[in-house]
Amino acid sequence: MGDVSRNTQDQDAAPAATSADGEGAAVRGSFHESAGTSPDERWMNAAISDGRRGHPSPNPHVGAAVVKDGVLLSVAHHETAGTDHAELAALKAAGDAARGATLYVTLEPCNHTGRTPPCTDAILAAGISRVVFGCEDPNPHVEGKGADKLRAAGVEVQGGVLRDEARGLIAPWTKHVTRGLPYISLKLALSLDGRIATRSGSSKWITGEQARARVHALRAKHDAVAIGIGTALADDPRLTVRDAEGTSPVRVIFDTSLRLPMASKLVASAADVPTWIIASTDASPSTEEALTTRGVEVLRVPASAEGRIEPLPALRMLAARGIVTLMVEGGAELAGSLLAGQLADELHAFLAPVLLGPRGRPGAVDWAGPSTPAEAPRIGNARWELCGSDAYVHGPLVYPERA
Repeated sequence: MGDVSRNTQDQDAAPAATSADGEGAAVRGSFHESAGTSPDERWMNAAISDGRRGHPSPNPHVGAAVVKDGVLLSVAHHETAGTDHAELAALKAAGDAARGATLYVTLEPCNHTGRTPPCTDAILAAGISRVVFGCEDPNPHVEGKGADKLRAAGVEVQGGVLRDEARGLIAPWTKHVTRGLPYISLKLALSLDGRIATRSGSSKWITGEQARARVHALRAKHDAVAIGIGTALADDPRLTVRDAEGTSPVRVIFDTSLRLPMASKLVASAADVPTWIIASTDASPSTEEALTTRGVEVLRVPASAEGRIEPLPALRMLAARGIVTLMVEGGAELAGSLLAGQLADELHAFLAPVLLGPRGRPGAVDWAGPSTPAEAPRIGNARWELCGSDAYVHGPLVYPERA
């Protein structure tokens, strides 16, 4: 990981640039604003760009910038849980020059003690004269508003600058703290004619190396990655991060009857990478014991009338265990249940320029589906990219009932 804060007092620093996978990168030199961009929007953009960095889960992504007399003194983000919040990191980087300056922060400063002291105390101690924040704190469990405390102490406070962009930065955390559910990214890989495997069931590899590397980069940004038992049996995947930088997430298998083989790659590597199986309350205790001795943790929820894992209680259990972001990579039944329940938040689809034929395995998603195209969930503000020869489309899912 790079530094979480940078002192830029002696330079005309600019907001961080954002790469295709969302990582921020420091940019030096002149920053040319678009027409109509206010100074507050300019520096809030700097905070938002830097806020995309790090892996602070289960805390939200937050960025901060300290500006004085039109000069950016420092910019910082919250790197990991337990380390300095973005405000404190930016104030430390700015040093004594922060007195009388403006602090830009993407999220309303906290006024409670958690792993770290309240950021409002640090802001007041630093002598900041004005605070501009992007969006209000959505956490219903936090008592005391940071903005109110700062105003009462004589600090000028303005909220709502680039509010929508700031809310987007914390969307996963917002869902987690307000609904008790993880933010779900659904990943699909399919052929040009909509098949997920050949007629013999082979699916390695439909997409190319660059697409698979992008999937590994996506995994590294999530707290956990999940598949259904059908995918585990068919592909025997590892679900680790290998072709990208980052740490492998927790691996979750939806396995009602504990059918995951002891010889599988997932079980074999469970001592090295956290591996959880979500099974029904009726699954074999002796099989659970055998899995546990190999490092697998078994979590139990009641099965549905059809003998499947109900997604909602399973997801609530994952959220209660600190999973804020969850990437679901298959199979079709699991993907279908998430879409039918309007539980998936983003879609990441990789489309390979290959034809697997009418007898190939259809259906990346198994569900009844909408009656008309107008009723179908779709990607809002879809972004299309090329990953080698594969097309990659991704963005937030929009459900018509929520529009």
